[in-house]
Amino acid sequence: MNIQNKRQINEKKFAEWEDLPNGGRRYYLEVKGRHDWKARYVKEVDANEETIRFFQEVYDEKGILIEIHEKFPVDKGHKKIKEG
Repeated sequence: MNIQNKRQINEKKFAEWEDLPNGGRRYYLEVKGRHDWKARYVKEVDANEETIRFFQEVYDEKGILIEIHEKFPVDKGHKKIKEG
């Protein structure tokens, strides 16, 4: 699959993205959860549209980041974010 096809697939799966200085991209997808919480999935790719990092951010009902779950390249599990 060529770079353009991979990019089109990523653009279809993820609602938002930003270009990175290295020629890659950071894609975002937000999912609403129960009790006004939300999860944001973040996929970072290199200039060839190959995934280099994938993680989930969890936000509470106030929109405060409370947890990160890095899933790729190594699943590191959920990491609580300390407040203050």
